[in-house]
Amino acid sequence: MTQLVFDIVTLFPAMVLGVLHEGALARARKRDLVAVRVHDLRRWGLGPHRQVDDEPYGGGGGMVLRPEPFFEAVAWIRERYPAEGDRVVLLSPQGRRFDHRCARALAQSRRIILLCGRYEGVDERVAEALADEELAVGDAVLTGGELPALVVVDAVARFVPGVVGRGECVAEDSFEGGILRYPQYTRPPSYRGLEVPDVLRSGDHEAIARWRRQRAIERTRVRRPELLGRGERGSNSSNS
Repeated sequence: MTQLVFDIVTLFPAMVLGVLHEGALARARKRDLVAVRVHDLRRWGLGPHRQVDDEPYGGGGGMVLRPEPFFEAVAWIRERYPAEGDRVVLLSPQGRRFDHRCARALAQSRRIILLCGRYEGVDERVAEALADEELAVGDAVLTGGELPALVVVDAVARFVPGVVGRGECVAEDSFEGGILRYPQYTRPPSYRGLEVPDVLRSGDHEAIARWRRQRAIERTRVRRPELLGRGERGSNSSNS
């Protein structure tokens, strides 16, 4: 039985479908570890022209996606594909920032319905009464929610057992334990005067582990110092 299902509702299905046929996601889908269904929002559009947007109340430029197509789409998905404990996620620049912890939490769901915004946004009633949460992939405004939806699918799917290769370890990812990942090297041992650290070629696994931990902390301190503080707070709270 499929461990995790994603339903993506979008105005541009082709933007999503291509990615699903490549890499780890394609392998996971072929092995039935993850399922991804893509739904064209215009299917639930209004009138003969399948209208999905309209001018914003109060004036302003651009168009806003209407609430009815999203509500109808989610209702159809739930009726057509019953599932316990699904979560509806609206991709929006106004959402809370999607991160590693969020991905891990979402991976506990059986089914995730991802709603892709477009144009000047989505009618607020979708966020208020339909979505369980609103997520943003960063402090940048994109042309739509399709790329963020794919980011969520890729990050969450990695927590499903068997999705990543046997040589990969989710437990060693960046952000696990509140720090970034240590530097990685492969052959050749010397390239253009740049050397692989001797300790990594020493065969001393304890020394390698210490080196990796030290470099991970140093990298985090330089690039993302706020993560170290967050990790310390988490450790303190768990011991209280």
